[in-house]
Amino acid sequence: MLNATELRRQVWHSRRGMLELDVLLGPFSVHALPLISADQQQIYVRLLSQQDPDLFTWFMGSATSDDKELAAMVKQVQDYAQSSQVPA
Repeated sequence: MLNATELRRQVWHSRRGMLELDVLLGPFSVHALPLISADQQQIYVRLLSQQDPDLFTWFMGSATSDDKELAAMVKQVQDYAQSSQVPA
């Protein structure tokens, strides 16, 4: 499991400067990242090491990562974002 310092670092790295990514990654990193397994946390860290254009296309559904673990993490973040939205 990530320690408190490393969790804060990943929350910071989740801030990408691209609104579409920030809206997805920011809340996930603050609320869900501390609760997922250590293996899942490491996959999230790997996800953050990817280039923003790749992340954007994966999260917007224009493409899928060839890495099955990263593709599954993208889906997990998307599912979290959808489930945490306040109904209109």
